[in-house]
Amino acid sequence: MLVTGAAGFTGRALVKRLLEAGAEVIAIVRPARQCVGEGLNVRWHYGDVFDEAVVRAATRDVHYIFHLASHFRDASATEAMHVAVHMRSTQLLAAAALGAPDFQRFIHVSTVGVHGHVTKPPADENSPLAPEDVYQRTKAEAETWVRDFAVRNSLPFTIVRPTPIFGPGDRRLLKLFRVATWPIVPVPSRGLCHYHLIHVDDLVEAMLVAAIHPAARNQTFILGNPEPILIEDFIRLAARGLGREHVRLIHVPFWPLLWTSVACETVCRWFGLKPTLNRRRVGFFVMNRWFDTSKAQSLLGFHPRYS
Repeated sequence: MLVTGAAGFTGRALVKRLLEAGAEVIAIVRPARQCVGEGLNVRWHYGDVFDEAVVRAATRDVHYIFHLASHFRDASATEAMHVAVHMRSTQLLAAAALGAPDFQRFIHVSTVGVHGHVTKPPADENSPLAPEDVYQRTKAEAETWVRDFAVRNSLPFTIVRPTPIFGPGDRRLLKLFRVATWPIVPVPSRGLCHYHLIHVDDLVEAMLVAAIHPAARNQTFILGNPEPILIEDFIRLAARGLGREHVRLIHVPFWPLLWTSVACETVCRWFGLKPTLNRRRVGFFVMNRWFDTSKAQSLLGFHPRYS
């Protein structure tokens, strides 16, 4: 089993689960992340996932590829870096898989973000792709490329689009838990937006099923909890979980907040600083992410353990 992005939040969980299952694990990580491999019985290949020599060495005799590597929400990443990590790496890995004897499945990990703002909820795997930033766009392009390449070359593949992932060690949704400790939480007032989540352990189990289940071959799956949650309800639940029974949410106008975020990004870019408020963070509260996740349940029998 080859895992790219093995140093990331989901990648680490996947590697540990594969080792528990008795799999022989190979991983590609950047040299700066060598410390993640301490104590794990993994064949590590250090380098860029878009480096042809690194990919060639890592894919020798591999049976499964879990391609998780991404430039996820890296504000410093250029478009060229997104293209290299999302598109170029996919092309190299898929081509290498063709030459591996007894290759079984290419599991390409994308994101529900490729659907953009869901205007006609709930969206499903066949809904139009409408990426809204360079991360989502290059993810969508990599999806399209690997599907076309795999069909033309009879390469067995499965594409998975996880909803936002939570669990121990997550840093992204940690921001929402911090917000939930505030006495007053401002929320942009632009409609009620739904949001799906999936626990990292559930996602890992779903990917393992997708790798070996006959019905998953050449299919695409949205992986997330069956029921969406409103962002406002998420904040209230997080507050209660942190011992705050009452949290006050106030709605603030969307457009002034958006233009403030644009100004903040511009000024911070001039001074080489990381913006505390950006368009993506504002958009998090107003983009609808409501999906029908029943395909994975009906075809694969996948049911999340964590609500």
